Amino acid sequence: MNDLPILPLAGRTIRYVPIASLPGVERLPFSLRILLENLARQARQGLDTASEMSALLNRDTGAGLTFYPARVFGQDILGQVMLVDMAGLRDAVADAGGDASAVRPKVPVDVIIDHSLQVDRWASADARQVNLDKEYERNGERFAFLRWCSSSFEGVRIVPPGKGIMHQIHLENIGQVVRIETQQGEELAIPDTCVGTDSHTPMINGLGILGWGVGGIEAEAVMVGKPVALALPEVVGVEVRGQLREGVMPTDLVLAITQQMRKIGVVGQFVEFFGNGLETLSLGDRGMIANMAPEYGATAVYFPIDHRTLSYLRMTGRDESQLELVEAYAKAQALWRDGATPAPVFDRVITIVLDDIAPCLAGPRNPEDRVLLGEARRAFEQHHIDIAGIPVDDRRKVAVQGADYALHDGAVVIAAITSCTNTANPVNMMAAGLVAKKAVALGLRTQPWVKTSLVPGSHVTAAVLEKAGLQNALDTLGFHVAGFGCTTCNGGSGPLPQPIAEAIEREKLVATAVLSGNRNFEGRIHPNVRAAYLASPALVVVYALTGTLLRDVTTDPIGVDKVGNPVYLRDVWPTAAEIAALVDTTYEPEIFRAKYADLFDGGPQWDALSGTASERFNWQPDSTYIRQPPYFDGLRAQPSPVSDIIGMRPLAILGDSVTTDHISPSGAISLGTPAADFLLAKGVQKADFNNYTTRRGNHDVAVRATFANIRLRNRIVPGVEGGYTRLMPEGEQMRIFEAAEAYLQRKTPLTVIAGRNYGCGSSRDWAAKGVALLGVQTVIAESFERIHRTNLVGMGILPLQFEPGTTADSLALDGSETIDVLGLTEQLAVGDRVKAAIHRADGTTTTIALIVRLDTTEDVDYWRHGGIMPLVWRDYLHQNSQP
Repeated sequence: MNDLPILPLAGRTIRYVPIASLPGVERLPFSLRILLENLARQARQGLDTASEMSALLNRDTGAGLTFYPARVFGQDILGQVMLVDMAGLRDAVADAGGDASAVRPKVPVDVIIDHSLQVDRWASADARQVNLDKEYERNGERFAFLRWCSSSFEGVRIVPPGKGIMHQIHLENIGQVVRIETQQGEELAIPDTCVGTDSHTPMINGLGILGWGVGGIEAEAVMVGKPVALALPEVVGVEVRGQLREGVMPTDLVLAITQQMRKIGVVGQFVEFFGNGLETLSLGDRGMIANMAPEYGATAVYFPIDHRTLSYLRMTGRDESQLELVEAYAKAQALWRDGATPAPVFDRVITIVLDDIAPCLAGPRNPEDRVLLGEARRAFEQHHIDIAGIPVDDRRKVAVQGADYALHDGAVVIAAITSCTNTANPVNMMAAGLVAKKAVALGLRTQPWVKTSLVPGSHVTAAVLEKAGLQNALDTLGFHVAGFGCTTCNGGSGPLPQPIAEAIEREKLVATAVLSGNRNFEGRIHPNVRAAYLASPALVVVYALTGTLLRDVTTDPIGVDKVGNPVYLRDVWPTAAEIAALVDTTYEPEIFRAKYADLFDGGPQWDALSGTASERFNWQPDSTYIRQPPYFDGLRAQPSPVSDIIGMRPLAILGDSVTTDHISPSGAISLGTPAADFLLAKGVQKADFNNYTTRRGNHDVAVRATFANIRLRNRIVPGVEGGYTRLMPEGEQMRIFEAAEAYLQRKTPLTVIAGRNYGCGSSRDWAAKGVALLGVQTVIAESFERIHRTNLVGMGILPLQFEPGTTADSLALDGSETIDVLGLTEQLAVGDRVKAAIHRADGTTTTIALIVRLDTTEDVDYWRHGGIMPLVWRDYLHQNSQP
């Protein structure tokens, strides 16, 4: 340590592993410089990383790298599942004669409880407390488990319910940019890096912290000290020019970037922003842009450390000593960017001209489906045809029992200001509040069929709206604070009034939602919403006033004032100067310090939960929330030999862009589904089902949820919507879960066949776990989303990719086939090809080549062991057997 340089900080001796003088560093993108420092630090610890450092400096795209993140960051769904597996691993190690106490995280772990909140009460002053009470009522067992984890696993911190959304808390408080580690009795400065069990983890890239989303399975490996294995990514440089025009919101910019990135294709790549236009992008803007990384498939979306970073750290109440550390370290390590910094060398460069951005929405089912605001009505008319198969009839009115209004196609039944993506941006929130204030002053009110909610990502946002004098107007329009957590954007929109839901279902209306979220996938927002549109918080308020997508808000009146005169969008839309004045006078360090002082204090409800420390968790076999995981059942000390897979049946044949929501839904548990039947059989009433998301700690529920999305389209059952397939060779139509059970009894291996971007969306490990428990051994797709491919490997499922030009359609697959995968050997290597023999019902056979998507040597190792957790279990046993 004594040979390492010391940072120029008064009164402090803090060393660092230098990289600035390495040849070629100045040409590297900043995100890769952080990976380089990680490799250099590994070398200091005795690991041989010379070839990896050389590959990185020479930009050998695709070369394998090892990355040891400084910490793991998660939420209560995937974070809980990750810790359930950790507790199960302790049991499995102990049962095999190993040392259970050795099973503990090797890096710090923070878990934020933010994914359990539902909007059960809204447009009411007591909504916040009622929804929090119901959250505890439904999830007390889960929360008690997490509390046990915080007391039983050293290094695990749990943020209790009701504090905010993980990514906004990350940005505003937990992220440090530069961390201090103690080594050999001395302090060592290192970049703050992380992996997160949520796909929107890259939001922290906006603060200059390199981190990205991984599945809970991969996060578990990091927790026990294993590296993230990655192929050196291409880095796409995004040059920013100009500035946003008057009336354009940060959300408009983010949706435009999402559309452009998805169009050019950045799946699995790093994206890094540069250019003079960065000066005009606030930290709120940067965080929003980075947050949407999974919506366009990028691994990371990095913004280098600069004066904006320091200003944000100061505004959010970080200590001045931390600011000094960040600046000194960034400048010493060539990690600081300013107007004089030369642009790095990127693999590709694209340009974003801020002046070209215009107000917009995105929908009805994908974040990249951007629609200019002035074209929204015409776009919905086409969307209605796509969804319902017929043109919209704007004369059609549907009576609602007990109401003095009627519903129509295009009616906005949910208007939600939600998601850290938007509520972490001061401009967005001040704009929404100002629209509400102007609208209320003119006498406008929300339409009665609209369910309104405001769920900020942190207590700071709520406090600032109060301080700015805007919350009263939002309350008047029904946007009372309904809680602090992920709600509508995560499928926690809660129930619609029963008469509205019945009218929609009875008449098959195409009802809509407008939300300031980041996701609008099919079936996610609410079962009764067929078209969901992402928009800025200010536009959410506007559409709550109009109550319909069948109005062009850019030209038509959005309402009438107190004396009957028409009110137009321009009458309520704030100017940039008005917004800036409020931001400058309300967002202050004292508010952040006050609101984050009790971040880990959950109050009486949290303290009342049982959570006494113990080495092993006391599993309750009748629990419908938390069960001992089955992944270690029947494991042998050595993995089984690799062999060909013979006689696979397709369980599902799917199209393009099948999301993890399609594979493992996160919304309401509908009657008539396998999960609902299971819960009813356990004595759980429908009102207490909660949702799929909160039930993932119980494998019996979660496996029954797999492929149970009500909007799934399985080509084995053409024309049928939902989780159905045909049991072959009989051809009997049945639910996917029951078919998989039958195949398991017959010992028939299964495959899933899909198109492009299979597994896009959330970093949902249960989209791999559930598939594995159904008996699926391979997934054959045209391409995979990065996180999901990794999750499949982590569960021992072999991802195989069609060669270009080959698809399920070109092969005319209908589900009646059996498939053999030939050429699997112990020596299987990265990038190998294997053969697939497709045996058809008519007796013919077609043989094709498939690309093995084991992308790193670690992938190969994980797959051979049957997944990450079996490998880790064997590692612990091996450690215990050593003298």
